[in-house]
Amino acid sequence: MRSLSWSVHSLFVGPILLAGLAAQAQSVPTPAATTTTTPSVLAPGLLAPDFIIDPPVPQPAAPQVETLPVEQPLRLEVEVSKRRVSLYRGSSLVKRYPIAVGRPGWETPTGTFQVAQIVHNPDWMNPMTGAVIRGGDPANPLGRHWIGFWTDGTNWIGFHGTNRPESVGLPVSHGCLRMHNRDVAELFAQVQIGVPVTVRP
Repeated sequence: MRSLSWSVHSLFVGPILLAGLAAQAQSVPTPAATTTTTPSVLAPGLLAPDFIIDPPVPQPAAPQVETLPVEQPLRLEVEVSKRRVSLYRGSSLVKRYPIAVGRPGWETPTGTFQVAQIVHNPDWMNPMTGAVIRGGDPANPLGRHWIGFWTDGTNWIGFHGTNRPESVGLPVSHGCLRMHNRDVAELFAQVQIGVPVTVRP
């Protein structure tokens, strides 16, 4: 009979405890919903734009084309009486060189010609005997550079070096124009086939 009374008591206590817990649960306030706001990163005084416009991309500048001056052509002018040859570029004098000219009976021809031969280490044939001295031979009276501008079909006349530098400036050649070896080497490096050659008395 004792155990039965405990069970009945338990039946009455259980619902009361549950009802109390339910009432307590209803009395606990529900926390209010919170909203997190991201702080603005704009500088003070600036308003956030509705949208952002990318700045225009600058167009590349047009390439600058440099116009180079047209190089004036070279020409040679020989003055037999002054025993010199002048190198011109256009109307500007580049340099003058002393020369030996043709002896009496072998005068240097006058007129207007053009460079027709450019030879390094030319052979030389004696116009009197026909003997040939090969190019590069120290005994070769033409030296190491030859610039030919006149021919009669057999013989040639032109600028050349010499193994007799003391003769430069004198009328001693067979019509050719002797030059100091350093001078004709300098001239040789500048002229080309077709350069005009004017020979004046």
